[in-house]
Amino acid sequence: MSSRRALHFVFKVGNRNETTKFYRSILGMKALRHEEFEEGCKASCNGPYDGKWSKTMVGYGSEDDHFVVELTYNYGIKEYKLGNDFQGLTIHSKDAVANAKKNNYNMIEKEAGCYLTQAPDGYPFYLVDENISGDPVQKISLGVSSLSKSLDYWHKLLGMTVVNQSDSKATLAYNTNECKLELVQLEGKVDHATAFGRIAFSCPKNELPGIESAVKQEGHAILTPLVSLDTPGKATVQVVILADPDGHEICFVGDEAFRELSKVDPEGDKLLTEAIVNDKSDEWFAKKKAKKD
Repeated sequence: MSSRRALHFVFKVGNRNETTKFYRSILGMKALRHEEFEEGCKASCNGPYDGKWSKTMVGYGSEDDHFVVELTYNYGIKEYKLGNDFQGLTIHSKDAVANAKKNNYNMIEKEAGCYLTQAPDGYPFYLVDENISGDPVQKISLGVSSLSKSLDYWHKLLGMTVVNQSDSKATLAYNTNECKLELVQLEGKVDHATAFGRIAFSCPKNELPGIESAVKQEGHAILTPLVSLDTPGKATVQVVILADPDGHEICFVGDEAFRELSKVDPEGDKLLTEAIVNDKSDEWFAKKKAKKD
């Protein structure tokens, strides 16, 4: 069993209110913690933006043993352009499928019992009409321009195990009981547009310098060299941010401090709801649109 583990994927969201409804009422996830920040993140966690932003972790349980989602909301940014980099998050949950049908949520049945739907900002989700033991979040899919080059990076350099592989896809994981990473061969180049996300893994803190060194030695990109990140009132974590051959952003964080930082906050849902109520961005955008019209 690897000492590294998959943690979460970061989505930039422009409509925090509708997005929250989707994760709560359709997917059935809960807000695990919610944090507000007055200025941009040193590791560009919120993207290339300097202003006020928030981070909400949502999922089916603690990040200790669930793959969760980080919703990054930049105040004043209403939408992001989608590329072809993010290919989908696959969730096995009868309740999610039932909730989508009950709320007349738009879904397309791609194969028996597997439905394609979209989050409010357009990100694709695959809902499988079955319950499984453990974490319902089973797979995250990313588009790549060269499957062989990507496998060299993710498997040989970062040490992920290849679970299965075909000519057009490969599934990898650090541990077989966690959310898998699926690499999907695209016909052309990978376009990250402005909605680009980031996948996060943890490892023992003492492995971080070695990961950075190995990636640098192979000539691959280091987006943010090893740095400490502070969260007010919570644990300080060390991270290094990488980019694979197609520019997919990858965060490695020291596991010991991250387990402290990522503890579920019982006030998470309340804090998120309060932030949405106090956010006047929708009114501001409506006034701006009215002036244009």
